[in-house]
Amino acid sequence: MIWTWCIGFAVLYIVVKFWVQRDQPPGPVGIPLVGYLPFIDAKKPYETFTQLSKKYGPIYGLRMGQVYAVVLSNYSLIRTVLAKDESTGRAPLYITHGIMGGYGLICAQGALWRDQRKLSIEWLRQLGMTKFKCTRDSLEKKISSSLNEMIEDIAANTSVGVGGFDPSATIHHVLGNLMNDLVFGLKYEKQDETWQFLQHLQEEGVKHIGVSMAVNFLPWLRYFPSTRRTIQFLLDGKTKTHTIYDAIIAEKRQNLQSSATSDTNSECILKSFLEESMNRINAGRVDASHCSDVQLRHLMADLFGAGVDTTFTTIRWALLYIALYPTVQFQLRQELEQALTTNKAPTLDDIELLPYLRATIAEVQRIRTVVPVGIPHGTTKEMMIAGFRIPANTMIMPLLWAVHMDPDNFPDPEKFKPERFLDKDGKFSVPHCFLPFQSGKRMCLGDELARYILHLYVANLLFCCERFDIVQEDACVIDMTGTCGITLTPPTYRMMFHKVKHSREHF
Repeated sequence: MIWTWCIGFAVLYIVVKFWVQRDQPPGPVGIPLVGYLPFIDAKKPYETFTQLSKKYGPIYGLRMGQVYAVVLSNYSLIRTVLAKDESTGRAPLYITHGIMGGYGLICAQGALWRDQRKLSIEWLRQLGMTKFKCTRDSLEKKISSSLNEMIEDIAANTSVGVGGFDPSATIHHVLGNLMNDLVFGLKYEKQDETWQFLQHLQEEGVKHIGVSMAVNFLPWLRYFPSTRRTIQFLLDGKTKTHTIYDAIIAEKRQNLQSSATSDTNSECILKSFLEESMNRINAGRVDASHCSDVQLRHLMADLFGAGVDTTFTTIRWALLYIALYPTVQFQLRQELEQALTTNKAPTLDDIELLPYLRATIAEVQRIRTVVPVGIPHGTTKEMMIAGFRIPANTMIMPLLWAVHMDPDNFPDPEKFKPERFLDKDGKFSVPHCFLPFQSGKRMCLGDELARYILHLYVANLLFCCERFDIVQEDACVIDMTGTCGITLTPPTYRMMFHKVKHSREHF
């Protein structure tokens, strides 16, 4: 009798599924209640989704627990869909809505998201995220300051170390402090306890959010002992981070109210947010609620976290690939020597003269896409995609890994070839199928800032040392697969930096 009921339920499930989804994209059937979740490789989910795209085509649908998802693996389709208003929502995930409450920028949607995105873009432009030299000088000086500290630290470690060292901690510190300066208007000393705690929370939080994927789709799993600790870590980390932010916000707010303090001249996103909030409240605007303190805490965390994590990860991949490919490194150095007519360190004005450098970084972003499954969107209402009906509250997954590793887009995709981003005249060329910052209305708003940092950090590391290599013991066993959380992070490795200059020329 039990088996009869089970078989009957399974048959009914399949019949209902096919009837409901008869005009929806094709895809795997999965299992009742959990859908296709048990069949997804938890360590390399992007490969599972890529294999499914080869079977079902550039658009397919599958159920993952309580969430229906549509996966897009064609770059033209991704660009078209993500440009539509109906796809600007956020997927109904537990992390997005249950933990973050729909606040901030990454998890927000609707009027709050549109308002905060517009403000954030304007504030970043005021800080110098623009193509015009006259308005980006202050930003370049901040980046240059972080570069000076990085080079000095690498030189110090090189002079005392004989077996090489892992530069990740140094890069994370200076890059994080650059974002601290832009977002909060402050910097931390390297050994500051609060700063070390925040870095630890960010590193572990990114890992935990990645491994807690199943909870996003089956929220009741958070009550299981194996996942309860992970979710509790995220909740505690959020509370502790916001407590630190509250102290920073209170101090900044107090400084703004006092004309006697020089801090009022310190431009940062926090200062701009507080001024906007006061102006809206004083004017009695309805949208003053968009600038609440709870929104501010989440927005600061989003801008800092997203700005540091993806850029930091890309720099680590770039150093790894450049060190493992000596012919690429040699060509990069030759280009620098020919382009720089003086002994002054590379600046943003020089980047246009370095097409091979730009091509190398682009190839790193392609071959190890930092967010391989893309940042998922959600449909705000029913929409049509490629002739298929997509219901409201569907998760849209732009599968960037499949696009960047498609041999039709990039021949020999497993090979590291910066030349694929150069045209026949040797100029930097970006194909339409290259989507490192995604696309559409919710594409990365800090893409220009990320490019500035990536190019200047890599160019200056090449400029300030004669050569860098991976320590031989690490190079022999290194696994280039990476670890997939929110981002695809490289393995740990130690580097040898040869003949490091102890400082850069300042502006």
